[in-house]
Amino acid sequence: MTRAVVIVYRPQAGRYAAQFASVVAAAREYGVEPIALIPTGWDPADVGDVRSYHADLDDSGNVRRVMDTICAAHRVERLFPLFEGDVLTASRCRRDHGIRGLNPEQALTFRDKNVMHRRAEELGILVARSCRPDTLGAVQEFAATTGYPIVLKPYAGWACGRTFRVDSDADLERVWPEIADDRHDYRVEEYVDGVEYHVDSLVSGGGIVFEQLSRYTYSILQFRDEPGGTISRRHDLSAGERRILSQNARLLRGFGMDTGVAHVEFFLRDDGSVVFGEAAARAGGGSIVPAIQAGHGINLAGEWCRLELDPAHRPVSRSGPEVGTEYLSSSRVGRITEITSAEQLKSLDSVLDADVWKRVGDVLAPPTASNDVLGWFVCSGRDYEDVLARFKLIRDTFVVRTAAEAS
Repeated sequence: MTRAVVIVYRPQAGRYAAQFASVVAAAREYGVEPIALIPTGWDPADVGDVRSYHADLDDSGNVRRVMDTICAAHRVERLFPLFEGDVLTASRCRRDHGIRGLNPEQALTFRDKNVMHRRAEELGILVARSCRPDTLGAVQEFAATTGYPIVLKPYAGWACGRTFRVDSDADLERVWPEIADDRHDYRVEEYVDGVEYHVDSLVSGGGIVFEQLSRYTYSILQFRDEPGGTISRRHDLSAGERRILSQNARLLRGFGMDTGVAHVEFFLRDDGSVVFGEAAARAGGGSIVPAIQAGHGINLAGEWCRLELDPAHRPVSRSGPEVGTEYLSSSRVGRITEITSAEQLKSLDSVLDADVWKRVGDVLAPPTASNDVLGWFVCSGRDYEDVLARFKLIRDTFVVRTAAEAS
């Protein structure tokens, strides 16, 4: 039987195309066949010359049955889920077939926010106070203790989908019907005041072999009102930023990651304390992967594959200036009649890369999640403030015009 790795890939999410290609290239470097597991109904041509199998990726049982078929025909050595929602199912497939990597117990720690916060507390890491929204009264009592604002979020969600910031009793009564029927899928947290950071790491043999600390330029919960951006912190780290890196290393060890890739979020409060937000066992979303590729010369997903197949491998990261990335968004709705292209953005000074997902003729609707955007760009600068200023110049160049949809 041929040596193989399986990549769980959703072609409809175009932002994963570069990750998929990088894993495919890395596997072939080591003489291992890449196999794509793609959603039912998708054309195999969407993965090029890569052998593919179909499954209902939202049905864990169906995925596991298809993996039975794959493993009967191939010697599957590793399994790479690129999307957050596939991490837990992939772990169950690993257990089914003795494939190395995160097992279900470890994967739950990265997927279930109730589990991850409890485990972080056991590791001595500060987390936001929380409660279960069993009744409206329970949430009101919690808010009376912590004070508003509070946050209602799915315990296994991503990209702020179906997540609500609540600022008052009246606001809570307005939001409660939105979650009441699904309350057991939710948790309630105090709102953490502080600057939000993320650490994107590669782990091999239980130790971190690459890490990039970055600072968000906006509040993720305010994605409808602020452009989503993040800027690397490579130089002249503060004491608080160094504490974030230290806690990230402790958390990944405690969560049981031996080899893999992780995206972990923290808050740095004004008093210097660090509060854990959440963690994911996959590469950062949106344009974080291309930003790290532009800044360091490595693709996180491809390096994850190399580390899994070769324990002696170490990513070679280049030095350089700070690099930032920002989503492209628009307050306009309706059918697009004009939009700036990625090629036009790449021609601008300091822009290292860009992608525009929307085209003339597409219809824009109000966003429902933090990654519901039009595209992204990556640029470089001397420091955080310089990159931030460049963001505004590039953002002002991006033009979107629409014609209102006929009623």
